[in-house]
Amino acid sequence: MSLPRLHKLTISAASLLALTGAALADPVDQTRLRAAGSDEEQANWLTYGNNYANQRYSKLEEINRDTVADLALAWEHKTGARGPFQTQPIVVDGMMVITTPGNHVTALDAATGAPLWHYEHVKRIEKTRAGPSNRGPAIGHGKVFQATNDGRMIALDRETGALVWDSLIATPAPGEVEALADFGEDVQQAFIGGVGSFPAKMPPLVADGKVIAGVISAGYGLYQDLAQEMGFGGPPELEGKTGRRGYLVAFDAETGDEVWRWHTTKADGWEGDFTAVTADGADLQRDIEAEKAAAPNMPEAWRRGGGSTWMTPAYDPEMGLLFLGTGNPSPADADQLRPGDNLYTSSLVALEVATGTVRWHYQIIPHDIWGYDVASPPILFDLPRNYDAMPAIGVAAKTGWFYAFKREDGALLYKSDALVPQSNMFTHGSPEGVTFAPGSFGGASWSPSAFHPGTGFVYVPAIHKPATLYQKTYTNEESGETTPYIETGYAEDGESWGTLSAVDVRRSGKIAWQIKTDKPLVGGVLATAGDLIFVGEGDGHFNALDAASGERLWRYNVDSGINAPAMTYAVDGRQYVAIAAGGSRFYNFAPGDSLLSFALPGGG
Repeated sequence: MSLPRLHKLTISAASLLALTGAALADPVDQTRLRAAGSDEEQANWLTYGNNYANQRYSKLEEINRDTVADLALAWEHKTGARGPFQTQPIVVDGMMVITTPGNHVTALDAATGAPLWHYEHVKRIEKTRAGPSNRGPAIGHGKVFQATNDGRMIALDRETGALVWDSLIATPAPGEVEALADFGEDVQQAFIGGVGSFPAKMPPLVADGKVIAGVISAGYGLYQDLAQEMGFGGPPELEGKTGRRGYLVAFDAETGDEVWRWHTTKADGWEGDFTAVTADGADLQRDIEAEKAAAPNMPEAWRRGGGSTWMTPAYDPEMGLLFLGTGNPSPADADQLRPGDNLYTSSLVALEVATGTVRWHYQIIPHDIWGYDVASPPILFDLPRNYDAMPAIGVAAKTGWFYAFKREDGALLYKSDALVPQSNMFTHGSPEGVTFAPGSFGGASWSPSAFHPGTGFVYVPAIHKPATLYQKTYTNEESGETTPYIETGYAEDGESWGTLSAVDVRRSGKIAWQIKTDKPLVGGVLATAGDLIFVGEGDGHFNALDAASGERLWRYNVDSGINAPAMTYAVDGRQYVAIAAGGSRFYNFAPGDSLLSFALPGGG
């Protein structure tokens, strides 16, 4: 389904000369994308994680432990769009592309920061969920792609920024609206409108001629999403009726036609095995018999089952598999309306790139009521195995652990030491409230980790932010019928800070070193062959750390808070490190609108 081509495009005079250069004409095809991050492509940053493995590791080493003390600001670009600036720049052949709050897209000269072209997005609806932030573009097949907060996938001409195609991500699946027929036209219409506001924030993945992205907000039901506009007060029994299903969508990169759609809730077998413990043995304190008794009365709970898709999948071209983390089930606070394990929410899932078919899954938290999404991008790496290497995959979760699995079948290899303090996990609360950690805004959230093949460490940013779980009861004033539900609260003056952990993936997830940050650590990590890692903080500090020890070797103070990941690239042999800084109202980081790029004086 295509939309009217509503957009504004500006091209600078300087860019007209730049666009005539031969370098920009070099195609970014599947061959180049598969080589991303290699020796041949080390000057560029072609995918979100710098390669399909999502390792966020660069082979550039001009900036290293010996030279980083001299790192200085090379240029700064002010976007004019103040707000949460979470973009991950893409760089190809001297051109950088960024997304800004509000889903605008700008191409810059990567050596100077001079604008080349600018696409100004026009939303199809006035108010969209989850704020204006966007986490970055993708590139390939002559186009720049962006998944938008108003539920669209747009494709822009790489050289000019002109709109090529515009397709809807956020559409009801067949049968979803019809399934709500018993609840009246108002509920159906609200569902359609709500689906139309499904935001998509993940940087898309371009693979095998497809461009792939998913939606968030699926884990919210009526109480979060529709109560005010429909005039309801948010009782749990109504909340569940108009929940959402999450999904991942693949479009044809040339035409924008939808190729396949995979839903994060399993229509046949959503209940799973009614497991009382997690796969790694933690007691979930579930009333399994009550859930089994309720399940026959709720055969279509999967239609409103949640499971947001937060961040870019990893991809193994040899296996033909995508690896995706999924969010919590819905309704989050009335779990009696969704008996069973709620497959495939709060899971790591392997999908066939050609069809979207599930190859295997590992559900980290069955029947999740704590908001323990698997939101951070998965990472592919190899582990030593006798005289061979074992293909592995790892992912950090909001439980506060990093998990490693066999890539071929999803068998758990280990989970790491705790990344943040953990207490009262898997509590079901009480009327007075039970405080637990990590809370639903704690642990390892969407922020990407990085893997350094030299140290064997995965560097994981995480958040300590406890929450309190309350048992509540809703009473229908007319019938007197009562319905239990749960409520999660956060103390305004509660403790909240961040950690950066070096997890040794070759030693069963032991933490080699860990540092604590004053504010929650949101944004992500970059690792380089210069034996450095780069990470920004909410107080505006941008740091370079020794990859082996965590010692801080360099620091730059930005005026605004940082909640975006750094990346690196080279132009004419000179290495740069770039990061966005825009702050966060949610975490109380100072606002801004800067994209900063750093280099050594005189090219090193």
